[in-house]
Amino acid sequence: MSPLAFRVLGPLQVHGPDGPLRLPPGRQEVILAALLLETNRVVSTNHLVDLIWEDNPPETARTQVQICVSRLRKLLAGADGEVSITTRPPGYVLHTDAGNVDAALFTGLVLRARRLRERGELDQAVRLLRDAVTLWQGDCLSGLDSGPLANKARQLNEERLTAVELRIQLELELGRYDGLVGELQRLTREHPLREKLRGQLIQALYWSGRQAEALEAFRTARRFLAEELGLEPSRELRELESAILAGRLPAPAAPAPVRVPADRAEEETAGAEPEEDPEPAAAPPPPEALRQDAVPHQLPAAVADFVSDAGRLAALEEALTGRPGRTTVGLAAITGKPGTGKSTLAVHVAHMLSETGFPDGQLYCDLRGTTGTPATPEEVLGRFLRALGIPGQLIPESLDERAEMYRTRLASRRVLVVLDDAAGEGQVLPLLPGSRGCAVLVTGRARLTALPGAHRVELDVLAEDQALELLSRIVGRERVAGEAAAAEALVRTVGRLPLALRIVAARLAARPHWTLASMVQRLANERHRLDELAHGEMTMRASLSLTYEGLAPEDRRLLRLLSMAQAPTLPSWLAGALLDDRRPFPSDLMEPLVDVQMLDVAGVERTGGFRYRFHEIIRVYAREQLAAHHTPEARQEALARMAGGWMHLAQQAHRKVYGGDFTVLHGDAPRWEPPASYTDEVLADPLAWLDAEQASLCGMVEHTADAGLHDLSWDLATSLVTLFEVRGHYDLWEQTHLSALAAVRKAGNLRGTAAIRASLGSLYMSRNQFDTARQALNSALDVFQALDEPMGEALCRRDMALIARTSGDDAAALELYRRSLADFDRAGDVVGRAIVLTQSAHIRMRQGEIAEAQRQLDEALDIYEGVGYTGGRARTLRRVGQLLLEQGRSDLAVLTFTEVLELCRDSGDVIGEGHLLRDLGHAFVIMGRPDRARDFYDRAVAAREGVMDFGGGALARLDLARLLDAEPGRSRELLVPAVEVFRERRMGQELAEAERLLATGC
Repeated sequence: MSPLAFRVLGPLQVHGPDGPLRLPPGRQEVILAALLLETNRVVSTNHLVDLIWEDNPPETARTQVQICVSRLRKLLAGADGEVSITTRPPGYVLHTDAGNVDAALFTGLVLRARRLRERGELDQAVRLLRDAVTLWQGDCLSGLDSGPLANKARQLNEERLTAVELRIQLELELGRYDGLVGELQRLTREHPLREKLRGQLIQALYWSGRQAEALEAFRTARRFLAEELGLEPSRELRELESAILAGRLPAPAAPAPVRVPADRAEEETAGAEPEEDPEPAAAPPPPEALRQDAVPHQLPAAVADFVSDAGRLAALEEALTGRPGRTTVGLAAITGKPGTGKSTLAVHVAHMLSETGFPDGQLYCDLRGTTGTPATPEEVLGRFLRALGIPGQLIPESLDERAEMYRTRLASRRVLVVLDDAAGEGQVLPLLPGSRGCAVLVTGRARLTALPGAHRVELDVLAEDQALELLSRIVGRERVAGEAAAAEALVRTVGRLPLALRIVAARLAARPHWTLASMVQRLANERHRLDELAHGEMTMRASLSLTYEGLAPEDRRLLRLLSMAQAPTLPSWLAGALLDDRRPFPSDLMEPLVDVQMLDVAGVERTGGFRYRFHEIIRVYAREQLAAHHTPEARQEALARMAGGWMHLAQQAHRKVYGGDFTVLHGDAPRWEPPASYTDEVLADPLAWLDAEQASLCGMVEHTADAGLHDLSWDLATSLVTLFEVRGHYDLWEQTHLSALAAVRKAGNLRGTAAIRASLGSLYMSRNQFDTARQALNSALDVFQALDEPMGEALCRRDMALIARTSGDDAAALELYRRSLADFDRAGDVVGRAIVLTQSAHIRMRQGEIAEAQRQLDEALDIYEGVGYTGGRARTLRRVGQLLLEQGRSDLAVLTFTEVLELCRDSGDVIGEGHLLRDLGHAFVIMGRPDRARDFYDRAVAAREGVMDFGGGALARLDLARLLDAEPGRSRELLVPAVEVFRERRMGQELAEAERLLATGC
């Protein structure tokens, strides 16, 4: 076997055709190692900065990382195998076949060995494990100086030892006792604290007929553990000694084989049977497919002071990871009344099982079952499909089709799905995968008894010892031990309810001079405290009042105002907006609430600032206080500031994408500006920010609409089209706009009504609903003309021209484009002008007006480059490439298409990537180079079908079939599925040609 291209299991090495490549020591080594450990996955720039400089990066850190990456790209051009480093926000991805990296091969071999063991094929499993361990050439990344990377290296070193232990266990089960003794004696000397190895040595000695030496090995282990650690051997080692003394030590036995379908068995053992030349792993998919194979990691952070029953955790693990012979998806439901820790338990279990049980990812969604607006199954499936790599444009409309696509995407994966706060079974059932390799963990207040085959856990209050343990972890063990009787009284007083106990303990932790007895006395002053704590909401209100009354007046005001926010998590700038406080670090306003656990820290933003989250019960309590202390006018003013902050950030995001306030209308509602430094950092990647804040922004559109803040509602809704259009979020586009439309109509806001109608016209046009789009655009245009609003007129006429062009009425389209161009010029919108020039150039090309088309495209490119609008530049360059083909300048066309392809890849535009691969195929056909054309058409098929865009894939299949006159079998293989797609989607012209090719070629 030829040397691997990349080695991290030992010293870091890169191999080229002529031998090892020299890696400059230092930063480039660290960056390459980090990228290789996450092959085909994004590694953030911030993470790379932390790896190199840890806690003290220079101001130029990000620039230095970019320079190192650039040098690595040049170096890797000489490596074996296909490899590339691409920019992918928020960092970089190293793309290469998994078979080029020894760590990936090692992980794959161990996983396959475990599956073989499950089926009872122990000999083959042993061979694979030996192959896996021989990949190692020393400790992982030995010689590399990076503290954070050392943690990952230690994890891999541990996995190596675990693989050795597993292989030895399998050989024991095969009866190979004599041959293992020497190896185990060496391993126990090298790793004296690993009791698993010592136990295996004792068994190997005993079953080799060396009983006395087996007992001496146990006594050696006991002496070592006592002298070095002051500990007795584990229960397992002690049981081995007892069994040997009693003469009843059973021989190691292999587990009962698990029946595996034939097709899966063939896949898992491919290459493992030949003794003389086993393959190290199944062939991985090409890099283009890997980029679409998203691995989601959506779990919220687990809490550090988690307390639960070990038996409950074990039962949940068994239910989710599977019993022998299970043929259905693993399903567990955690239910109970508010405050019992359902979500905490679910997240803890999910993290516990994430790496070993579900390596292909974890999906998470808050179903909002206890709110007034629970998430619909369609909404959740849309989110999950996007997390699994499906672009928004390809997600179907209906629930059934989304569920089918979801089950298909998960069919060959081991993914854990966590559904938090379910309203009922009807909300959950469409979200269940179909594969037995997946599992679903559901929480909810309802009992969820209609979930078929679910393992159910109903949470109640904590046991007394667990409640005392939780109290000790929060306020300190010495303090609890010093007032043992008061601590017992305290947990009884709060009814051992986890949320109530956490709140009281946080108050005590914040005031170390208070005694536990004084807190018990305060709680005793509340009427019917024990009964209330045992029966739900009244209990919580009374407990919360203690913490609330201990806050400073301004902190109490902030808590009340924050309860108006309907976002899943709260950025720190919201505190400044609600209080109209312009301090540079608004998180300082939030922290007093975190100290007493009235707010939780939900995560960290790219800026380093924190995200916060209410517990729903605390939010309800805060809203009650809001109604009692603030007039409707004061609440409306605070809401307007909060919405103004979201509007400011959304407007700035649009400006960064488009290079200014182009192709959008804005209202006159005042903005509230978060700190400038925060805005600059959080919008470094504006589309990523819009993606991350999608739920909050859409919720604010509806909130302002309901509250009568109509000018903010329509302005924010139309600004979000920046996101909706690029990502294909057509459902959200319609939902937000209909809410805003109702608000502006009710207020008689003509300009806002026209803006929303015009934007809805663009939506309907994107959906090919041309009649509905014309109606909306004509209605909006009438109002804009009456108001003499040139920007609105320009947007309407531009979209009406595109409808005419699509319908084949080029004359009408050109007239509309001419008037739209004049309107954009009146409005001073250069990007709008460039879009019209690009779109109308396509008509000029069709009509043979090559020079005019070229002039328009050149002007559009100058505009895009001047304002920095990358997306517009990519679309125009694609038209330039097509124009070059029309002119017979094929070489330049290929260069242009290649440049645009890189732009698409860098921005993660998988749909655009498929278009450009097909364009390159067309170019090579014209150039008379069918072999190159076939290659690009093949890649186009893989790219389109890899994201389940079967319509685009069918077109590329047809292109490819046209080149295969001499290969009727291959041609038929391509065309048969394409015909089905064309027929289903009523693509008559393409269907006719595909059927003709089938008839003549087969």
